[in-house]
Amino acid sequence: MHGKDVELQSVVMRFGDFTAVHETDLKIDAGEFFSILGPSGCGKTTILRMVAGLLEPTSGRILIGGEDMAERGPNRRPTALIFQNLALFPLMTVWENVAFGLLARGAGKSARRTRAEELLALVNLTGQEDKKPTELSGGQRQRVAIARALAVEPSVLLLDEPLSALDLKLRQHMRAELKEIQRKTGITFIFITHDQGEALTMSDRIAVMKRGVVEQIDTTDNIYGNPRSPFVATFVGENNTFHGRVAQVDQEYAAVDTPHGSLRGCIRGGLKLGDPAILFVRPERLKLVNGSAPANALEARVSRRDLEGAFVNLFLESQGQEIILHITNDGGRSYHDEGPLRVGFDPNDAVVMPRGELSDE
Repeated sequence: MHGKDVELQSVVMRFGDFTAVHETDLKIDAGEFFSILGPSGCGKTTILRMVAGLLEPTSGRILIGGEDMAERGPNRRPTALIFQNLALFPLMTVWENVAFGLLARGAGKSARRTRAEELLALVNLTGQEDKKPTELSGGQRQRVAIARALAVEPSVLLLDEPLSALDLKLRQHMRAELKEIQRKTGITFIFITHDQGEALTMSDRIAVMKRGVVEQIDTTDNIYGNPRSPFVATFVGENNTFHGRVAQVDQEYAAVDTPHGSLRGCIRGGLKLGDPAILFVRPERLKLVNGSAPANALEARVSRRDLEGAFVNLFLESQGQEIILHITNDGGRSYHDEGPLRVGFDPNDAVVMPRGELSDE
């Protein structure tokens, strides 16, 4: 098995007067684990269904391996699609489910069984061949669906929120499993999710969507560390937001006058003096100030402390605003009833962008 690249050229999808996907250009490399991330209704599943051939774009072209897929139906594309509900056949055994696509291609029973066993070994389900899907756990059924999709030897595997029905621990386990299967097969994976943790954990690159528009396409590190819009900054991971107006601008940094005083960060987007702006800083980039203050410092009181095992989330109140600080749990201070704390951050750990729409999820 090997992957092929996928390219969307000026693709638009409309349903009547509603534009589900605005004009989109997107190139996914062969053998890449690529995620499309966004809230419900943003158009990510519509893109997946267009790549699969279940929808024809209103305009634009979709190419797989350099070949135009226009008017080529789902069964004639080098793709396989795994739905959220898995759609396994309950009356068939596990191996029969895996080999179903081979049956449609006319393969004999012995060849189907042999190939099914190979694929079940790939997804760590050796010994489960003769069970029914109802006898398996949720994670095992997930792997059967993956093996069944791989049986038809696709170049591109399309996954539509396949982990959303699993509990947290199983989801975390399956993230690692999916990434390992993708690495072993070399197939191009296009993974649809609204879960930022899934996307960040598994992907080589991510496209973040909002209302039919791709806001940013980048590596996981850049999506998290260098968001290019307020929506991406607040949809992917937690962020503290400080609103104000630009008081100073140089080539790399901007200072924003806020209710907490003047705060500096790295510029993202065009800004000039007096512009409304937002400064973003991740909770783990905030530090408790002991001794000399960093360039950005403010005073706050602890309103809540949440323990998450190895980490502690401190919810602070300053100037009527909630600020979140993530710190390592060192087994020491509780931080309750200590009075005001001083927190700060380095300007290189913050980004300043023109005011724009934030995520409400």
